[in-house]
Amino acid sequence: MRRDYEHHFSECDHCRARQKFHRSLDVSLAVLTSLACFFFLFALAVLIHVKPLEHVAFNLLGLDISSMYQMLVSAAVAGVCFSAIGLLLVCTTTPVPSYLGGIAAERARLIEERLPAAIKSLRPR
Repeated sequence: MRRDYEHHFSECDHCRARQKFHRSLDVSLAVLTSLACFFFLFALAVLIHVKPLEHVAFNLLGLDISSMYQMLVSAAVAGVCFSAIGLLLVCTTTPVPSYLGGIAAERARLIEERLPAAIKSLRPR
């Protein structure tokens, strides 16, 4: 059946456009969840290495330094966990890894075709 689907996608412009749209959605979901994970990790690193905002905690929020710091660290850890779970779910339920691997293989093939013959002969097969 896969060959039938691939044959249909190669012939039908409408279905090919829809598939391309859905693959771009999958890739954007993977990028957004990985960026969210990165930003939460960055926030956690900032909280660990930079002294908490004492002025804001004392004057504006009326919080104790340790309770504010613990609240921010726990929020950052929860954000990292939820973002990592989201990235794992996106990568396992969508064909993003194989789609991106196919794109990378196609680009490598195009680059290899442009190489001079002297360099191609050096590459082992």
